Amino acid sequence: MNYSFHPQAQVEFERAIEYYETCQKGLGYDFAIEIHNTIQNVINFPDTWPVLRLSIRRCLVRRFPYGILYSIEPEGIIILAVMHLHRSPNYWKHRTA
Repeated sequence: MNYSFHPQAQVEFERAIEYYETCQKGLGYDFAIEIHNTIQNVINFPDTWPVLRLSIRRCLVRRFPYGILYSIEPEGIIILAVMHLHRSPNYWKHRTA
């Protein structure tokens, strides 16, 4: 199954990588790997994680306080947010159709 990032989710992902890399060399890379592993879990088992709102699901990321918010669409998985779990929980809602 294919996946793509909402443009704002892509920016969130890149900014988080940069942030973690400034905290410790190599940590941004580790974060990126964990995000990609989580996305792979979503691709392999898209219906596994709980629905947060309408058809939006959240899969938690290991090791980092993040969740991948996604929607299952005919063209594939759409990543709506790479969401920090300890910040504004509803900021992403405008990204849904």
